[in-house]
Amino acid sequence: MKKTAVPAILIGAALAVTLIATNDVGQIWRALATAGWGIAIVILLHLPQTFASALGWRALLDRHESVAFASGARWIRESVNALLPVAQLGGDVVRARLLAARGRSFAYGVAVSMVDLAMETITQAIFTIAVIMLLVAGPHVGDVMPMAIGVTIACIAIAGALFAAQRFGMFALLERVMDRLTRGQATDLAGLHDAVVALYRRPGPLARSSGYHLASWFLGGLETYAALHVLDINASLREALIIEALGQAVRGAGFLVPGALGVQEGGYLLICAIFGIPPDKALALSLIRRIRELALGLPGLAFWHRLEARRPLATEGVT
Repeated sequence: MKKTAVPAILIGAALAVTLIATNDVGQIWRALATAGWGIAIVILLHLPQTFASALGWRALLDRHESVAFASGARWIRESVNALLPVAQLGGDVVRARLLAARGRSFAYGVAVSMVDLAMETITQAIFTIAVIMLLVAGPHVGDVMPMAIGVTIACIAIAGALFAAQRFGMFALLERVMDRLTRGQATDLAGLHDAVVALYRRPGPLARSSGYHLASWFLGGLETYAALHVLDINASLREALIIEALGQAVRGAGFLVPGALGVQEGGYLLICAIFGIPPDKALALSLIRRIRELALGLPGLAFWHRLEARRPLATEGVT
């Protein structure tokens, strides 16, 4: 991951710095200063979204796990994806490790995380389609519709491809490749395909997981609504939901870039321009997201480090 992530980070960081430097840095700073302690409200409003997503993952598990564990695992997953030099799947691998430490196989942990990712992506497509309906029902349709339609098609295509690949053999192929490369010594991923198929045969948990993830996407709209208002931008909830949906879709398209560096900033510039939001405030909105990622992500990484540091002690106690 590091070999591919480092160039992506450099390119993304260069793009982000260029976008900020070519706009009025003073105005961006003044916009953030205007937000002041309101940024803390935005950070707190992310917690319900994290909690709903945690419940979506927990709904897929084959036996009971505490809400606290699921919430902690989701927190760590977001922290890893936002702040570490890995593609935005690294957090799912870490979450699989956390589940394996509680007695599941690593293959099962990967299976649950990947199916959860599929449910998250499918509900994102549903959320984006719902937002398109809001667009049709109000102004700015002509300006934003081409982008919105393109984003929606991309979301549906990605969700459909991810579901089909998982359901019909992607992980069986991965198992065979790993077995061949390691000459039969790779056991961590043994049974991965069967675990994924078994999860897709449980419609009840899949439906509950989808419901929680869909709620999470809408809760993200409230976070964006609050961020717009602390920046003194007079935006409606409808506009906040549109910015959130299109912004998340653009960020998702840059999943290979750690933290979507540069991708997020460019996306906000384009999307906010549709509603007449000036570039300095669009970039300030993106930077509030970055501040939130740091404020929640750094403690999340510290918490993960603590769990990993305690693992050998726990193993010694068992043996």
